[in-house]
Parts: sequence; structure tokens; C-alpha cells
Amino acid sequence: MTTIPTVTLNNGVEMPTLGFGVFQIRDQAEAKQTVLSALETGYRLIDTAAAYQNEEAVGAAIKESSVRREDLFVTSKLWVSDFSYERAKRGIDASLQKLGLDYLDLYLLHQPYGDTMGAWRALEEAYRAGKIRAIGVSNFYADQLKDLELTMPVKPVLNQIEVNPWYQQASEVKFAQREGIRVEAWAPFAEGKQGIFTDERIKAIADKYGKSNGQVILRWLLQRGITVIPKSVHQERMAENLNVFDFELTDEDMQAMAKLDKGESQFFDHRDPVTIEQIFGTSLKQVQNDDAK
Repeated sequence: MTTIPTVTLNNGVEMPTLGFGVFQIRDQAEAKQTVLSALETGYRLIDTAAAYQNEEAVGAAIKESSVRREDLFVTSKLWVSDFSYERAKRGIDASLQKLGLDYLDLYLLHQPYGDTMGAWRALEEAYRAGKIRAIGVSNFYADQLKDLELTMPVKPVLNQIEVNPWYQQASEVKFAQREGIRVEAWAPFAEGKQGIFTDERIKAIADKYGKSNGQVILRWLLQRGITVIPKSVHQERMAENLNVFDFELTDEDMQAMAKLDKGESQFFDHRDPVTIEQIFGTSLKQVQNDDAK
């Protein structure tokens, strides 16, 4: 079984550099089986979120698995609908309950909107209480990250952002790394957009090592000091994505990959007012539904 290297976060907690994401796997039975397959394949970092609506399935897989809890690194995220101090406290407990865990290894604010400071206070409190081993954020830009750093006592350990060959976010990555904040890439394969798995420029590099485009992309991210959480429901692809520690890209390869940057998100701009309004609209409905119960 592949040994996955770890990195030490700024609070001393060790985290695998490669993990498994479960975004868009909402069917509970499929999510549970997918996580079981990932654990069997050798993954030990599992990344979920309240908004993914599969925390219970992830928890069921962890319970059924033979992997010891102390050997796992479980991440979840708080959605915007719970961004206040009081709601965040309930959101943290809800994630723990759904996952069936006594503690989370990493818990993130999922978006940089709303009462992030109030929610962060709740995360800090849970961190000090031992409910969460490390706390961080997702989709924050450098100025938002710095604002949080300067305002709150506990520094984020990690920022999970979109990073892939088409959207490389060089300045955002460099800023976080200078601050001692780990970057974790969501959508490392851009969900297959723009022919990323067959792109001839990436394939030319892959062919030199007898690897796939996907393996080159993961290796490129790892060599940039970025943690990766690829997703697949196919166990063969899960194994392929783990098999990226037996080769190293040259400086020339890295430069060739850098030239692929299109400089724009492959999904949506987190600073677009329309996007923000849509996220808040969905969150407001969720709050109203919760309050009506």
C-alpha cells in the first residue's frame, strides 16, 4: 500500500499531502461505498462538508472500516447558513454527530461571506475544547485571509481553494505559503473541463514517465507544496491517483505546466456579486427552513 507523505500544519498537527474528496456524491449508499473503497485503497484523508449532504455516509463508512480512527484525517466544513457564533457552535456539533466522531481533524469555514468572525470564534472555542484539532478556511482571498489573521487569536492552518492547470492562482498560493498557511486544492482536475485528461501538452510530460495526465497534474500540485483531494467513484482511478510518489517533474516540466494557466476560475468567481447573492440566497432559505422546524 502506498505511503502518503504528511505535512506539519502551523499548529503542529500532521496532515496527509494527498486525500480523497466526496463533493457531489449525495446518494448515501454510493457515498458510503465510495469512502469504503477509498479507505481500502489507502486514502487516510477524507474531505467532506455540511453542504455536501453526505457527512452521515462518510461517518458510516469510517465506522464500518477497519482503519483506526487515529490513522484517519477527517475534514468537514461549515456552510454560510451557520455563520454566526451561536449557529456555528450548533453546526460543529451537527457535523460531529452526523459523522459519528468525537473530534474532527480539520474544520473549515466554507466561504468568505457573512459573519465569518462570529463563526471563527466558535471554531476557535471548539479547537480549544479539543473537538477540532485544526481550523482553517476555504475560498478566501489573500486580503480576506489577512483580515482574519489580524482580527482573531487563532491563525488558520489551511486555505482550501480552486487550483488546477487552467487556474493556477500563483499569487494566492504564494501569499498563503509565506504566511505559513497550507494550501489545499479543490477541483485539481477542473472536473475534466477543457479536455484536461487528454490535453496533448500535459500528455507529452506524462508519456516521459509512463503516467497519465491526472497523475502529472497531482504531481505538479504536490511539488508546488499544495495538498490535493482528488475525487473518483472508480477504485481503479482511486489507486491511480495515489500512485504519484514514484516520479518527480523536472524544472522544465514545471515551467511547461505553468504556461497552461488561463487565469480564470473554471466554475465561478467568488468575488462576483451575482455568485455571492446566489450563495446567500440558498443559505437564507436553509436558515428559514431550519428555524421553521
